[in-house]
Amino acid sequence: MIVFIDTSAFFALLDREDANNRKAKTILDKILIPQNTLITSNYVLVESFSLLQHRLGLQAVREFHEDMLPLINIEWVNKSTHQSGVSALLAASRRKLSLVDCVSFEVMRNMGIKKVFTFDPHFEEQGFVIIS
Repeated sequence: MIVFIDTSAFFALLDREDANNRKAKTILDKILIPQNTLITSNYVLVESFSLLQHRLGLQAVREFHEDMLPLINIEWVNKSTHQSGVSALLAASRRKLSLVDCVSFEVMRNMGIKKVFTFDPHFEEQGFVIIS
């Protein structure tokens, strides 16, 4: 199984005070098996680094970089995928939907990924299966 991982999952894993911390750790234990491929995008990484540094500090970024990233494959967003994400964001015209979300949807569609580790309901709205 291929699983896309979103910023909300990364943050929940690293913030012990997050309401989804326990659930995130349980889900990670379930999906972190050799048969699965865990993927995220460089856009999610930038968003995650920024959120972690702002809310939890540089040590959390270091832990994320050293402990979590070696387990994840990174899909680098190209110009076409970026432009598709921007178009989707502007067409949706929703303030709560981010460019990173829209690019993530494009990456998942382009790669044929159906399952996502996230706590963001926008993925389910787009037809993806949120792992719980």
